[in-house]
Order: sequence, then structure tokens, then C-alpha cells
Amino acid sequence: MLDYQAPSDLLKDKVILVTGAGDGIGKQAALSYAACGATVILLGRTTKKLEEVYDQIENLGYPQAAIVPLNLDTAVEHDYIELANTIETEFGRLDGILHNASQLGDRTPLANFEPSTFEQVMRVNVTAAFLLNQALIPLLQKAPKASIIFTSSSVGRKAKAYWGAYAVSKFATEAMMQLLADELENISNIRVNAINPGATRTNMRAHAYPAEDPNTLKTPEQIMPLYLYLMGDDSEKVNGQSLDAQIK
Repeated sequence: MLDYQAPSDLLKDKVILVTGAGDGIGKQAALSYAACGATVILLGRTTKKLEEVYDQIENLGYPQAAIVPLNLDTAVEHDYIELANTIETEFGRLDGILHNASQLGDRTPLANFEPSTFEQVMRVNVTAAFLLNQALIPLLQKAPKASIIFTSSSVGRKAKAYWGAYAVSKFATEAMMQLLADELENISNIRVNAINPGATRTNMRAHAYPAEDPNTLKTPEQIMPLYLYLMGDDSEKVNGQSLDAQIK
């Protein structure tokens, strides 16, 4: 899977939503999915960043993308219902979701963690994914084969000191993935998995490890094989797995 070579038409005619699509791994995933034929719905907080990704997709001659500016920290249930209604009107179905948007929060002991920051991280990393899934699963069920990919972390499997709300949120992400995979396995066409991207050259990583040399890390583009494999139909039998995008 880590050396998966995606065919150029892997995602032809598929409609895929990517959260956190304005930067880092989300941006690269959107570009990679579009390169394989997908119509990508770019969801993020900053319209300018989304527009830059949109323009890049258009300039490369890939299928025209769509932009959905949405702040996951402040969005409420109605916003997700409206998003689902818009997707249904425009596309009629949804073939995949990449839950990529995440917030790091503070790197500090839980005893000192600011409660408002804890709640914010949980809203962005957990509650938003829950509400998105709840609103969009009916659209995923209209696709012949659909894929939900969560973004996990090594600290969502084995907690480490000072990772605070981020670690707690990623444990919750793993649980949500397992629950949905088990609940949907025998009653739908939807498979659900999670990816731990590992140490990757992103702004979030730089914030978490300010003294680290980013040139020692893989770029988002280098970890795309697993993202493509799990979103395409070649992975139709893979469900309920938490996989690493890099060899440890």
C-alpha cells in the first residue's frame, strides 16, 4: 500500500470531500485526488487558501473543484445539513470523505491545560467529524462504493506526555472509525478506515516541533500512495483498519 501506484483514472467521476483542504496534507490529497479524476469539494476555514488550491486544480486541467468555506470550530448542526443539501443538489451523491482538518492545541500537561482550548480541539477534531458523517452518510450510501478516511496519529494509539487534547481527540477518532466501520460493514457500501500520516512536513508539525529540521521529513506528496489506495476501489475490501502512511 505504501508503494501503491494509482492509475490515472482511479477516481474518475467520483465526488470527494476533503476537510482542511487549504494547506498541508489536505491540499496535497485534494490535488492527488483531482489528478486521478475526482471532483474534489474543498472544505476549509480560509477562503483564500481554498481558492489557491481551486486555481491550481483548474490550471492543471483536472476536473473542476468546488469550494466550501466552513469554520469547524463554530459550525453547528444546521451548517452540516446545509452542506449535505448543497452536495446532493449539485452532485447527487458523495463517493468519499477525507477527514483531514485537525487542531493541535497546546503542548502542555493536562493539569495546566486551558479548558476552552481543550473544548475547541475536541470540536474541530471530533465533533465536526461526527456531524459531517451524520449529515453525509446518506449521500455516501447513494454511491456504488464509498470510502471514509479519518486522520489519526501515533499519539491516538499510545498517549505521550504533553500531547493533551490532541492525543485525547485522536483516541476518539480511532474509536469513531472503528464504530462506523463495524456499524456499516454489513448494511452499506461504505468502508471506513484511518491513516496515521506520521512525521510529515506540515505547518502543524513545525508548530509541534519548532526545533526540528523540516527537510528531514517526508513531504505530503510522498505519503499520498496510502491516501489514494484507501479512497479508490482497489481497497473495497479494507474496512476498520488504522494504517500508517510511512514505514516506522
